Amino acid sequence: MSSQQQLAVAAEFARAVPPCPHFGLCGGCQLQDLAYSAQLEFKAAHLRTLLAAADVPLPELQLHASPPLAYRNRIRLTLAMADGQLRAGYLGDPEEHASDSLGGPFIPPRGMSGEERLHRSPTFVPITQCPIAAPLLWRAAEAFLALANADAALWPSLNPDQLELFTDASESRLQLTLYLRAAARSLPTNLPANFTALCESLRAQLPSLAGAAIALLPPAARSRRTEVPKPGPAWGSPGLNYTVPLLEPLSLVPPTSNPEPMNYWVPRGAFFQVNRFLLPELLALVTATANSSLAAQLEPARAYNKSATSPQLAWDLYAGVGLFARALFSRTLARSFAHVTAVEIAEPAFTALSQTKLSNLRAVKATALDFLRGAVIERDRPALIALDPPRTGAGAEVCALLARIAAPTLVYVSCSPRALAADLAALAASGYSVSQLHLFDLFPQTMHIETVAILTRSL
Repeated sequence: MSSQQQLAVAAEFARAVPPCPHFGLCGGCQLQDLAYSAQLEFKAAHLRTLLAAADVPLPELQLHASPPLAYRNRIRLTLAMADGQLRAGYLGDPEEHASDSLGGPFIPPRGMSGEERLHRSPTFVPITQCPIAAPLLWRAAEAFLALANADAALWPSLNPDQLELFTDASESRLQLTLYLRAAARSLPTNLPANFTALCESLRAQLPSLAGAAIALLPPAARSRRTEVPKPGPAWGSPGLNYTVPLLEPLSLVPPTSNPEPMNYWVPRGAFFQVNRFLLPELLALVTATANSSLAAQLEPARAYNKSATSPQLAWDLYAGVGLFARALFSRTLARSFAHVTAVEIAEPAFTALSQTKLSNLRAVKATALDFLRGAVIERDRPALIALDPPRTGAGAEVCALLARIAAPTLVYVSCSPRALAADLAALAASGYSVSQLHLFDLFPQTMHIETVAILTRSL
């Protein structure tokens, strides 16, 4: 019996009652019929299998579990008419099913083979609940639908298509984005007033609603990954302040008490990690790694009677709104970087990054590749580089440039095990070794895996 077959047999003994009545239909969660402990075991085995392609020595995998439900701080619902009412739901999306998170020990829901899931057409599934979302998000969706169905004339000649909801970790602030498809070039003149009235009514029911906006999509639907919406009417704040309690990192020298929380300004529509429970643990790992990196680099300097001043520079590539950049010079660190360069190309994340009132953070609007192409001819060399690339990974040229820059420590955050395997192989060939490997279960109930690899090289 192969290892895949053994895992499949073991899964039958770990079956659980799915917490969502829409399991197997909406396409969002593939593992709800497995006990959470079994989900972690399968993901770990899946990750090890995919990373074996890198053919590099790997340390013991460290698992970071999450509360399995109510963890998402953001959801994006599809809107469609069903039984004469505007309903919210999800699509069974072949793009997601065909992603590189499949291909390992995947155990599909009963009654549907993995092959059937991969090749079925997108189907709108109206839902009545979403157990993986923060409770505030579904309450907001229900309140929105009730108001929209009570007044069908809110947006004449416009087709409601999607509803995105984003909350902070404590569910005390909420942002809403309504995506409309516009057939006409000009918007109805009463749209701004109607939308304002809708938002005011929503806030009466949901005092946490801080801001909302309409985003206009082209008349014909295309892939959400390629559609670029145009801004429409807006109400309230354009974003929200997101506070992440910072856990005391491991290996602090000397240890501190009551670490200060990390505060982020997240504009509406900007990328931010969706698991509201594991973010403190993820940032704690980054700060602990930064502290250890600085401490390790001080010792050679002392040995040669050089200055004991620590290297002053860190880089955060694919920085978003600065999730890791802010942590790299946190005052929680026993030793901290004096300067952090954060590189981001996407709006509105870059604008938020550039407007941070931190004198030691330099925001650069560029792709990571373009930034590194210029950086290799400069004299500045960082002590640590954090990178969190998209699903495609960093890629061969970025890895080659990182090898030329030769930072002593890399913190590589990956949402694609296959891409990570290729990048680890390239970095290992240039002298890096993987000193730590972490699986952060940012997406319980799904096959998606977030990995953090800490890479080091000799000074």
